Amino acid sequence: MRSWVLYTLARLGVFAAVLAILLLVGLPWWLAAIFATVIALAISFLALGRLRDGVVADLAARAEHRGRPTLADVDADDEDAEIERAG
Repeated sequence: MRSWVLYTLARLGVFAAVLAILLLVGLPWWLAAIFATVIALAISFLALGRLRDGVVADLAARAEHRGRPTLADVDADDEDAEIERAG
């Protein structure tokens, strides 16, 4: 849970920093917000990979803990059924 909070705060921080810079440059607020969103998305994708991987790992662990079948489990079951039908 901690990882997604940290990741969210980091993304918001990147957005706020880019927005502040664009507003200081003199862009209208609505245009600065649009550009800041796109720029922050790209920066977050490139610079926050480790945090994003942590969030993905936490989500996978939660899904496994809840006992829900993962995509790999469903795929394995489908393959087993296909083998049984063929043989």
